[in-house]
Amino acid sequence: MTKTSLSLVSAAVAGLTSSIAYAGAEDLVIFDWSGYEDQGFYGSYVEKHGGAPSYTYFGSVEEAFTKLQSGFEADLAHPCTDALRKWVAADLIMPIDTSRLDNWDKLLPQIKDVDGVIIDGETYMVPFEWGNTGLIYRTDMISGDDVSIQLMADPAYQGKIAVPDAASSAYALAALATGASSYTNMNDEEFQKASDFLRSIHQNVRFYWSDAGQLDQAIASGEVTMGWGWNQSELNLIWNETPAVMMRDTDKGIATWVCGYVHLKSAKQSDDQIYDMLNALSDEASGKYIIENWGYAHSNAEAFKSADQSLIETYGFADVDSFFEKSLFFDAVEPKLEGRMLKEFERIKAGF
Repeated sequence: MTKTSLSLVSAAVAGLTSSIAYAGAEDLVIFDWSGYEDQGFYGSYVEKHGGAPSYTYFGSVEEAFTKLQSGFEADLAHPCTDALRKWVAADLIMPIDTSRLDNWDKLLPQIKDVDGVIIDGETYMVPFEWGNTGLIYRTDMISGDDVSIQLMADPAYQGKIAVPDAASSAYALAALATGASSYTNMNDEEFQKASDFLRSIHQNVRFYWSDAGQLDQAIASGEVTMGWGWNQSELNLIWNETPAVMMRDTDKGIATWVCGYVHLKSAKQSDDQIYDMLNALSDEASGKYIIENWGYAHSNAEAFKSADQSLIETYGFADVDSFFEKSLFFDAVEPKLEGRMLKEFERIKAGF
């Protein structure tokens, strides 16, 4: 080999090595909900790679699914467990190698066993955050003794309630209100009762929200007196000194959800970089941050020990088991039922 050809080969190898070793932090693409670019969630990734990944956003899991099916590419996405059977069936995601997760053994066992995290014996999600969808109400306008999910259908509250613009959340609300034995596999009679309940409250709906900030502002101003929402909305209202709380009486009805990160089959970045991000998201430090700053629970059990204990009490996470034993869980919905929910919910919103 000549000196010139040897130099060319060396340069090529060096260039290839450089391109592999120095993939930028921003080259990792996360398909996520707005707000989750918060660097408090993945500090060790920033420390290791010198910056944050890139983010592209979706407004609903249904939107994310449609976009991915249409060819959108990213490395990681952030759905919730109730959507995962549909994503797996559509061949959008690959199983997680739990041996590469530094914190897998530190995650709450109840979370790791949720249907959707594991499907047919394979792990498809690294659970990140979990929390409640519940009835948030103005305590200066509704008595705690009187509040209930069924109250949302009272004609006295016409134009005074808000419901998520998401079929899964709406049908969870309706399942709790009508006493359905299952949310993920309702029979025909249960589905009809749930649909009828959603129709009965439609006349009282001020708006169907897709941005939680819209719900927060409406409750704060008194435009609506109660709405089906997430932990963060309650936290924002408390911080802004609005007299509002989430009804956490499991006998009256509250739902629990789990969301996390999945490895997309369209991923372009190396597994090393992807698992660095997954490890950062599942760190105890990430869990402490989301509990204290977002009011959501985290999958890492150690985070509940290091987080501010007064906040743990305030947000209702002191007895983790109670949520898993008595609340309605957003397990992975059968795709056929999910399709039925989506279709019927659009009819209900249109007034049919």
